[in-house]
Amino acid sequence: MTNITFFHGASDRLQAAVEWLARAGYESRSVVVYVPSESDCQRLDRLLWTVPATGFVAHCTADDRLAGETPIILASRLEESVQDDCLLNLSDEIPPGFSRFQQLVEIVSVDDRDRLPGRERFRFYRERGYPLRNDDISNGFESNG
Repeated sequence: MTNITFFHGASDRLQAAVEWLARAGYESRSVVVYVPSESDCQRLDRLLWTVPATGFVAHCTADDRLAGETPIILASRLEESVQDDCLLNLSDEIPPGFSRFQQLVEIVSVDDRDRLPGRERFRFYRERGYPLRNDDISNGFESNG
């Protein structure tokens, strides 16, 4: 069964995602980032090229020829995924086929447009018995350990 972690309290959802992905990249984790919004995908791509300040987080889009060799994949669709270890959901919906992943990570900001759909997703997963972890990142990931 998919383990689900909610990180809530982010001041900016995409910026928090970049911070989390930088850690995942450092740990050599494979992550599919579900980001169906083209504008969010472009912003995330730009941010990943500038974090950390002295480098970047290795990533590409799902349709890139290097997707099979790249640890972090930005995907607007989840029909064909090159891995099923970890999914980071940056949509406001339940990601299609999320249950094939070992881990699902949700990042929720304090903005009501993000927070309210996040609560609905949390309720959906809880009602179906998925193991849930809930961490407050309002002070950053450092305060989480």
